[in-house]
Amino acid sequence: MKKMIIHSVPIVVSFTGLEIFCHTLNPIMVRGPEFLKFYVIMLLGFYISAFCLKLFRENRSTVSLYFMLFIFILGVVKLIRGLSIDRPVGVLISILVAEIIVFMMFMSTDFKHKIKPKNTH
Repeated sequence: MKKMIIHSVPIVVSFTGLEIFCHTLNPIMVRGPEFLKFYVIMLLGFYISAFCLKLFRENRSTVSLYFMLFIFILGVVKLIRGLSIDRPVGVLISILVAEIIVFMMFMSTDFKHKIKPKNTH
């Protein structure tokens, strides 16, 4: 439960900022620069919360994975929308590529811990 609360804080903060500054809760309809501000705040907040969990000596969990996937899927949906209306999406593509790299590192360290042989001595 603690992990879910810690990870939901950046999402609540970014959606609150979206409501205050753009007067909407629909990030897909927000124009480019405002969406990028919202998205970067959400991403940085998530990774800061993941770092905080590491400071509390908590393990990574499926909750972290689900939040990562939620943020990534939101970016992909906005990318598809931007491409469909012929908007420049280069910065968003760069952010999504960086997310994929971080996700792969996240999964590789998780996978290494699962296959690590245990000492029987």
